[in-house]
Amino acid sequence: MSADTAHPDGPPDLEPVGMARLVRSPGDDPRVAPVEDTPATAPVLPRAREGGPVGWLLEAWWTICYVVTGLFTAVFALTLAGVAIGGFAALLGMGAGVLILVPALWGSFALSRLERHRIAAFLGVDIGERGPSTAPAWRRVLGLDEARLRALGWAGLHGLWGLISSSLGLVLLVTGVLLATMPLWAWLGDGVSIMGLLRVGSTLELTVAWLIGVALVLGMPWIARGLASVDVVLARWLIGEDAQARLREMSERVDTLTTTREDTLDSVEAERRRIERDLHDGPQQRLVSIAMSLGLARDALDRDPDDPEAARRVRELLDEAHSSSKDAITEMRQVARGIVPPILTDRGLDAAVSALAARSPVPVTVSSRLPAGRLDPTVEAIAYFSVSGP
Repeated sequence: MSADTAHPDGPPDLEPVGMARLVRSPGDDPRVAPVEDTPATAPVLPRAREGGPVGWLLEAWWTICYVVTGLFTAVFALTLAGVAIGGFAALLGMGAGVLILVPALWGSFALSRLERHRIAAFLGVDIGERGPSTAPAWRRVLGLDEARLRALGWAGLHGLWGLISSSLGLVLLVTGVLLATMPLWAWLGDGVSIMGLLRVGSTLELTVAWLIGVALVLGMPWIARGLASVDVVLARWLIGEDAQARLREMSERVDTLTTTREDTLDSVEAERRRIERDLHDGPQQRLVSIAMSLGLARDALDRDPDDPEAARRVRELLDEAHSSSKDAITEMRQVARGIVPPILTDRGLDAAVSALAARSPVPVTVSSRLPAGRLDPTVEAIAYFSVSGP
């Protein structure tokens, strides 16, 4: 006979909650599981990283770099969107457009994954990722599932907005740098031409141009943040984590935790009533019987200690008390089988099962394969009672 104890693996969503969450306190409703306040969505753009002005400046220029480099992804996204439109038109016309549409869908999906990493690298924002597709395999292969179609829609919107925002950001940045360095260029000749459109020659004009350039350079971080926030909103809406699905998942988990909490409290209350009933109906009655037998024996000895009949009566009462005490011990052991033994709390599951096997009237071999360290107390109690049960 062998008793094997192993660590039971269960789904992570159903891991036991801390026992402190099950403690009742005055005014608390034990039927309602506490839920921590969690924001539904992360902020569009993160606050300045720690590090003072230097950290803020580095983050600002990372945002500017994100806006400028978006020009390349926008061109690529527009190309994929155009190819997809052409493939769809060819699909309606002669049916061969699937050879064009499918690569465009998968290309948009790959670009959307790259965009998630680009947003995380430049902006420090994690827009999340949608769950695995539940569409049939043939739709996933052809790219006709929701994830690829949403990625294609994002490619079209990102291509249009990316061209506008990146071009605007690049023009403002270059213009600001040129105007901010205007005094240096003015020393090289008589007057300076601004992008071939406006010629600045006087000191007042140079000063005004320089002030405008400095204002553009200093304001570029906020301009870039505004432009990048639109990209983040589009990405989170179309290719990021589904906030509604996440909310439904959290609601289902809260319902599960509430149900398990109610079941746990009900089982604890039922176990308390069982132990109270078993103690009252079993050992308590035996102890009362023992006390009465010993009392009668004492009275018999007090009346006539030398009477042979009284001595026989006292012996019968002592035998009855002795038998009742053994029955009480047996019943106490049966009740104690439903209570966690101290050795399980102090030394763990292996020691508790080994002690249980040592008291067995038949030879028992215990082999355990437990992970390093102690298991959760709830898991240990369940495993112990599973082994010690009939």
